[in-house]
Amino acid sequence: MSENPRPQFGNRFLTDAKNVFEHNAWDNVVWDDEQEDEARRKVAENSAQLVEDERRVKYNSEANEYWNGFYGIHQNRFFKDRHWLFTEFPELAPKEWPSGMPVKADTTNPTPDVSTVSTPRQKSKRDLLSHDVEASVDDNLEGGSKSSRTSTVEHPEEKSQMSDLHLDPNSENVISTVDHAKESNSVRAGDDISNSTRGASENFLKSPCQTSDIFLDYPGNGAKKRFLEIGCGVGNTVFPVLQANNDPELFMYCCDFSSTAIDIVKEHRDYDTSRCYAFTYDLTDDSSPLPFPENSLDIIIMIFVLSAIHPNKMKGAIQRLVSHLKPGGMILFRDYGRYDLAQLRFKKGQCLGENFYVRGDGTLVYFFTQDDLRKLFTEAGLEEVQNVIDRRLQVNRGRQIKMYRVWVQCKYKKPEI
Repeated sequence: MSENPRPQFGNRFLTDAKNVFEHNAWDNVVWDDEQEDEARRKVAENSAQLVEDERRVKYNSEANEYWNGFYGIHQNRFFKDRHWLFTEFPELAPKEWPSGMPVKADTTNPTPDVSTVSTPRQKSKRDLLSHDVEASVDDNLEGGSKSSRTSTVEHPEEKSQMSDLHLDPNSENVISTVDHAKESNSVRAGDDISNSTRGASENFLKSPCQTSDIFLDYPGNGAKKRFLEIGCGVGNTVFPVLQANNDPELFMYCCDFSSTAIDIVKEHRDYDTSRCYAFTYDLTDDSSPLPFPENSLDIIIMIFVLSAIHPNKMKGAIQRLVSHLKPGGMILFRDYGRYDLAQLRFKKGQCLGENFYVRGDGTLVYFFTQDDLRKLFTEAGLEEVQNVIDRRLQVNRGRQIKMYRVWVQCKYKKPEI
C-alpha cells in the first residue's frame, strides 16, 4: 500500500500572504477554486485549435531529429547537476549518506498542517497564472539563457527545474552543492578498463541483439547493483549519482533518444566505461534492444522523460522497462503535472491532443495527473510506494511575479517473487 509521503523538499510554507516575496519559492501552495477554474479555462482555450494533421505526424515521426537539434544548439550549457536527487530519492544515495545532506533545512519553524494553511486569494489573472511571463520564467531558472526564449516554454531547464527551487542566497534553506567529485580509484574512459567490461561493450555494439549469448557477457554484468536512467540528456543525473556512490559494485546505464546528447555524455571527463554505459535508445520502439537482460535492474530513473513521448506509446514503454526490473526493483519518477505553468502558457495551435503539446522547437510534452500515472504503473504490475502532487509557488522578487508550478513525483516497486 502506498505511503504517499510528502517529498523531502516540502519544508517552506507560505502562511502569510504579505511574505510571498521573501523567498524564491514556497512549497505545498494549495490552489483555491478561482485558480482551478482559471487553469481549466486556459487549457480549454489553448487546446481548442489543434496542430494540423501533417505537422502532427511529422513531430511524432521525426522526434529524434528535434531533440538532436535541441542538444546540438544548447550542448550542456543549460543543465546543472541534480544534487537534490539524494534528498528526493534517497534510494540513489550510498548507504552511509547522511540523511538530508544536500539540503540545509530551515528548522526554525515547525511544519504546519498543509490543509490549514491559508493561501492568498489572487484576484488578478496576472497573479493567478502569470501567463505573460514568457521571459521571466527563464530568469527564475538556474542556468537559463536568452536563446531559450525562442521556445514557448522554458524547457531547456524543464528537465532539471528542481535544481534551483530553493536557491536563495539570503536564505538558510538552500541547496548545498556538496562536492562529491573526489578522485576515485576507478579509471577513466579510454584508460585500462577491465577486459570483461570492454569486451562486453564492444560485443553489444557489434551485435545489438538480445540473445542468450549476448547476455553471458554484457556491460555491467559483474555488478551487484545496476541503475538505468531513461532520458539522461547530457548526464546531469548519472554523474552526480556515480560521484556520490564510490561503490565498485554499482554500474549505471544511461540512454537518450538523442544521439547528440549521448555523444556529449561520452565526452564528459567523468565518463568511465568500467562504471557506466551510455547508449542511444528509442523508448517507444518495441524492437529497440537494451544492453542487459530482463530482471537485471535495481532502479530505473525517469525524470521529465515520459512526458516527451506520445500518450499512446506510454503503456508499452513502461511495460518493457518493468520487464527489466529485478523483483523488488523500483522506478523513480518525476514529471509535469496537470495545469503546470508550462501547460497554461501554450498558445492556440500548439496542442496535439488532450493535455499534449508541441513546443516551438518541435519537442513534445504531456501533462500528467496522479491517476494517469497510477494506471500506467499498476497495470504494468508495479506496487505504489509514492504518488504525490508537488505544487510550488516560484517568485521573481525583482519583477514581483508569481509563477505556479505543478509536478508529479512517484515511486513504484516491482513485487518480490
